[in-house]
Amino acid sequence: MTALLTFDDVTIQYPIYNSRNMSLRNQLIRIGTGGRIETEAGHVQIVTALRGATFEIRQGDAVGLIGHNGAGKSTLLRTMAGVYTPMHGRITRQGRVATMLDLGAGMDPDLSGYENITRMSMLLGLKKAEIAANLADIEAFTELGNFLQLPVRTYSAGMTTRLLFAVATSTKPDILLVDEMFGTGDAEFQHKAKARMENLLQSVGIFVFASHSMETVLQYCNRFFFLEHGTIKEIGREDIKAG
Repeated sequence: MTALLTFDDVTIQYPIYNSRNMSLRNQLIRIGTGGRIETEAGHVQIVTALRGATFEIRQGDAVGLIGHNGAGKSTLLRTMAGVYTPMHGRITRQGRVATMLDLGAGMDPDLSGYENITRMSMLLGLKKAEIAANLADIEAFTELGNFLQLPVRTYSAGMTTRLLFAVATSTKPDILLVDEMFGTGDAEFQHKAKARMENLLQSVGIFVFASHSMETVLQYCNRFFFLEHGTIKEIGREDIKAG
């Protein structure tokens, strides 16, 4: 299947309720979301986190999302994934979508490593046969050995990160959406994670990556979207400074 992801005049809005100190609340919303406050009625405010987004991402595209904190990068990724439903506009997805947006989503600390592998893999849309086929690879990457039989709550932060990343990268999607994945773990893990991601990227049709590292964006992407206050503008490689 040829991967395709299109946005046609997509707008994402959400309400903020019970705002008693409107002036202070307005400022906090702007800082925290980067969105625009469109309307105010009583104690309800409407924040536009994404406005009029229109673009087409095709097979072979690797898109870097750049912009300051709260510019709308995470909102855009979640909208691409189907987590957020547009108030206006149309989204077309063609191909199997996998995300690395919130490491730990779906993990139960009281379950064992093996049980969490099954649980999180199913949430990623994998079938039992696919999960079984991936198990040896996950075991080898995590290097957790018998710890996989123990509850995840007994793991260190580094052990948990290895398990989460291994499961998240075990699927072979048509469209891969990633939010700042290369800064987790120690130096040894980052090296392994980078190699695993590069191998995965060779098999995906579309890759969308949000990052604050311009060097990483330039390394992995061939298209670049600049986000500011929920608006999107495509820019060229020459407009980006590595750093």
